[in-house]
Amino acid sequence: MKMDSLQSIAASLASADSTDGVLKNIVEGICRESDAALARIWLKNDGDRCETCQARKFCTDQTRCLHLVASDGMSLDLVEGRWRNLNGRFCRMPMNSPKIGSVASTGEPTLVSDMDPRWIVDQDWMTSEKIKCYAGQPLIFRGEILGVMGVFSRSMIDDDSFAILRTFANQAAAAIANARAFDEISRLKNELESENELLRREVIGDLKEDEIIGASPAIEQVRWQIEALAQSDATVLIQGESGTGKELVARAIHASGPMAKRPMIRVNCAAIPRELFESEFFGHVKGAFTGAAQDRVGRFELADGGTLFLDEVGEIPLELQSKLLRVLQEGTLERVGDAKSIEVNVRVVAATNRDLGQAVKEQRFREDLFYRLNVFPITVPPLRVRQDDIGVLATHFLQAGARRLGRDAPILDDEQVAQLEGYAWPGNIRELQNVIERSLITAKRGKLRFDVANTGNSWSKPVPGSAPSASFYTYADLSELERQSITDALEISGGKVGGRQGAAELLGIKSTTLAYRMKKLGIRQSKVIESAN
Repeated sequence: MKMDSLQSIAASLASADSTDGVLKNIVEGICRESDAALARIWLKNDGDRCETCQARKFCTDQTRCLHLVASDGMSLDLVEGRWRNLNGRFCRMPMNSPKIGSVASTGEPTLVSDMDPRWIVDQDWMTSEKIKCYAGQPLIFRGEILGVMGVFSRSMIDDDSFAILRTFANQAAAAIANARAFDEISRLKNELESENELLRREVIGDLKEDEIIGASPAIEQVRWQIEALAQSDATVLIQGESGTGKELVARAIHASGPMAKRPMIRVNCAAIPRELFESEFFGHVKGAFTGAAQDRVGRFELADGGTLFLDEVGEIPLELQSKLLRVLQEGTLERVGDAKSIEVNVRVVAATNRDLGQAVKEQRFREDLFYRLNVFPITVPPLRVRQDDIGVLATHFLQAGARRLGRDAPILDDEQVAQLEGYAWPGNIRELQNVIERSLITAKRGKLRFDVANTGNSWSKPVPGSAPSASFYTYADLSELERQSITDALEISGGKVGGRQGAAELLGIKSTTLAYRMKKLGIRQSKVIESAN
């Protein structure tokens, strides 16, 4: 066995594109360039066939054994042909087995030239194939024994050739370790791409422009703000009550912006434990802490080139907010346990149902982080100020729910719409959707029943003939109350609709919303001024 022959084999290992390719090149090369009858490689792996393994009774530790991963050679019997089967008698070898296992256990190479019967399992095979020598070399990389390379030769292997084989075994071990590392990188890359696609579908879905439903002035204002952001990657802070559709607005911002082709990654800040905050956001390296069995990519890296949606951002603990602020300011991060900085280009859209301005005053939220997030604020209106959108939203939810149930969608009549519009909807659009879906499930002969007075309770049938236990306002009563409130506010403001001390400010609504409600209710500003004078 010559050094130049083994060097040519080592050179071929660099061209292999996988661990299997490297192993195949090693055993085929040895048989091609020498008098080897058979070349095999066993690698250390976890036990996986212990119940059926032929060597089980000899194995002292069934958690770990040698697995045959590569084999090549040519029998003198042309009928038998090449030895490439990996599932034969010696596919699993105990770590304490002689000849093969001893090399893996001790890390010491073995050369058997006289073919001592104590080392021979199949004497007939040795004789028929004219095997004269066996060499077993440990495959060692950076102090770790990966496995064993065994060579059965039809000619004697002298000490020089054995030493050359030892050098080659080191090169082979390095090639195997590198190939394994590349395989792992490829696997992680595929997992990351799959996770990116999964998260992209989860958060973005099949977003259509008309999914933000409604035509009220309040929702038209939100649409205008989304359109204004179309060519910008500015940080956005979406505020609004629970159930108003803040995430839907975030999706629309991403879908209409310059990063729409990249993923949008959602993080529920309220659901992340304090001790996992850094790992979840920034990732970690293997061994960074107990349980960190492998490297993990954080949400910021997943969102690189796209959008990171920080839902419930107001729930981030005060002591952890500085870590988020640093990444937003510098555009770099370090994984937990790693000193290397990673640059990220992420568009941040945050959402909260809390008053962050008040939280800043109460020192429950960092002021610098608030201003970093509040570059472009959007307030999603509650459903009670979008009364004219309720019928359209209810119809949309009816049609979507009916499709899922495989039914024809019922048509809402004016009385049903009036009933829905007469309710305050403290749970906003989410509550409306739940009410509609429950009404579809319990509908009889297509007749819908909206028990909006008891949406938080079970849907029990009322006792026949029983009267309501609580007083209530009809839709006409509510309209009259609204008319009176607007008229009173206009009189107090001297007929002034917008601006400081205007009627809109007194009522706590936007001037555009007030103007729309005045038109809807037939309130003329001039008449109010005349009556006030």
